[in-house]
Amino acid sequence: MNVKVLIADDHNVVRQGMQTFLSLDPEIEVVGTAINGVEAVAKTLELKPDLVILDLLMPEMNGIEATAQIKALLPHTKVLIFTSVLESDAILRALKAGANGYQLKSIQSDELCRTIKMTTNGPVLLSSDVVRLLIKKNEGSSSAESLTERETEVLRLLAEGKANKEIAHRLQLSEGTIKTHVSIILAKLGLQSRTQAALYAANAGLLTTSQN
Repeated sequence: MNVKVLIADDHNVVRQGMQTFLSLDPEIEVVGTAINGVEAVAKTLELKPDLVILDLLMPEMNGIEATAQIKALLPHTKVLIFTSVLESDAILRALKAGANGYQLKSIQSDELCRTIKMTTNGPVLLSSDVVRLLIKKNEGSSSAESLTERETEVLRLLAEGKANKEIAHRLQLSEGTIKTHVSIILAKLGLQSRTQAALYAANAGLLTTSQN
C-alpha cells in the first residue's frame, strides 16, 4: 500500500521539487501540497494523508503550530518536520508538539524517501545531525535537570520495565503522548534507546523513589 503524503512548504521550488522526485517512488503518493501551516491543516483534514511533511518556517502558521493542530485533530497522522533549522530548542518544541520526525533539507532524495516510509511505520525518527546536536548540547551537563516533572515520571516508569501502554494507563495519558515523552527524554539526555534510558535512570537514582 502506498504512503499518502502531503507536502507543506512556502517555497515553490522546494515544494515542486519534492513532489516531482517523491512521485518517482512507486510506494509514495503525493496527494496534495500546501503553502503555509493554515493550508496544511485544512488539507490534512480534507485529504487524510498518512504523513504530512512540514517546513518549520512558514507564513501565517509555522510548522510547530501546524503539527500541534494536526495531531489534535488527527492523532494517527504522522508529521515529519523538513527544515534547514538545526537548533535544539526548535527540535524539542517540534517533538513536544507531536512531530514523528525531524529531518534536514540537506538530505539526499533517496534517503528522504526511506525516511518517509520509516516515519510512517515506526517510532519517532531524528536525523543523525539532530541526534549529534542534542548529544553535544547535553555533554558535561546535569541532563536530568532538563527533564520536566512529567518526563522524570515517565523515565522512572520506563526504567521499571513498563511498556508505553502501561505507562499511559498509570499516568492516565494516551499512548501517543507517552511515545512523544519518551522521544523527548531520549533527545534531552542524548540517548538512543529505552535500554540506555533505563540505565541512566538507575545510575541517577531515580528508581529508589518509585512507587507501585
